[in-house]
Amino acid sequence: MDGRKAERPSRLLLFVAVCLVAANMRPTITAVGPLLDQIGTDTGMATGALGLIASVPLVAWALFSPIAHDLTRRFGMSRVMLWSLVLLTVGTVVRSLPGPVASLWIGTALLGIALAIVNVLMPAVVKRDFSGNVAGMTALYSALLGGFGAIASGVVVPISNLSWPQDPAGWRFALLVVGGVLLPFAIGAWLWAHRGERAPVAAATTGRRARTGIWTDRTAWLVAGYMAFQATIFYMVVTWLATISTSIGRTPVVAGFDVMLYQLFSIAGSLTLPFLLRGRARRFIPALLPIVGIIGVLGLMLAPQAIMLWAACIGSTSGASLGMSLTLMAQRARDHDTAAALSGMSQSVGYIIAAMGPVAFGWLHAATGGWALSLGLMLLVLIAQGVVGMLVGRDRFVLER
Repeated sequence: MDGRKAERPSRLLLFVAVCLVAANMRPTITAVGPLLDQIGTDTGMATGALGLIASVPLVAWALFSPIAHDLTRRFGMSRVMLWSLVLLTVGTVVRSLPGPVASLWIGTALLGIALAIVNVLMPAVVKRDFSGNVAGMTALYSALLGGFGAIASGVVVPISNLSWPQDPAGWRFALLVVGGVLLPFAIGAWLWAHRGERAPVAAATTGRRARTGIWTDRTAWLVAGYMAFQATIFYMVVTWLATISTSIGRTPVVAGFDVMLYQLFSIAGSLTLPFLLRGRARRFIPALLPIVGIIGVLGLMLAPQAIMLWAACIGSTSGASLGMSLTLMAQRARDHDTAAALSGMSQSVGYIIAAMGPVAFGWLHAATGGWALSLGLMLLVLIAQGVVGMLVGRDRFVLER
């Protein structure tokens, strides 16, 4: 009885810490899209360069995701997570420093590195500490990502327009507030929940097998492909939806709310996923999820004035697809160490592909002056996600022949 009482606060604290970490993983990224016009006007950057701002974190995720597994084996998962949150704070502050535009790029790269590590570790944390309810905890985690990302998109433009004291506060101040307000709480909660914890000593043979075998495993590559396509859709939409919205006559503030709506419906998609992953039909869910998104993209092409409806459709697919990707990283591994290796590999591959999405989307728009080809690219990505989903839905594990 006493043992159970002693464990309960620790588990509750861990739950709170995981939720706070999830709440901090999207605002630094999703707040950028609604501010692109302000950033471009202030810095003089061209449309293509503005697309690169969204791609820098994705490139960092692709480059640094593979090292997350090695870092956790050397220093422990909890310690690496803590220092990643600290680095995320530093990057958020540096990005908002006044002066040369170089601070924007440096800060964005730093926060991208930090989020690369956190992105990889979270599925492994869920596998380790919530193994009895991976799908449910992943759904909650995904919903928090979408929810706080949505809030960031909706409030960042009004914050940038606040008087400070006479002129508008500006995009730098808005990014600092939106991206950094909850980080101290996440750091404090994570530190408190893992106080006194020591890094575990992992078996060397398992580590070598996970690091090397994962890159030649067919199931791992399917998980990586699914991750790549869903991430590409999300970052194209979250970067350019506000610009699409203003191009049809909506104000920047309303356009920010359109991006917020997209992400709010991603919460609904995330929370719905565990109910879909039941029974024999769960095998087909990864392939079916892109269908609603395809309807949304076709709607944007044919009737853009109903952008709120189409944003809701695409958001539902995005939220469920993210949850599906994270669930696959946990479910296709036998243990949390292998889950960390699979997460690192699939996110590295996924984000190097996703990094091309916002740039290609913006380039097609700049080249044609319209949105048809850019939205056509989104359609192709969603179809590819469905095809990969047909294959990855089979109940198989990585590193098993």
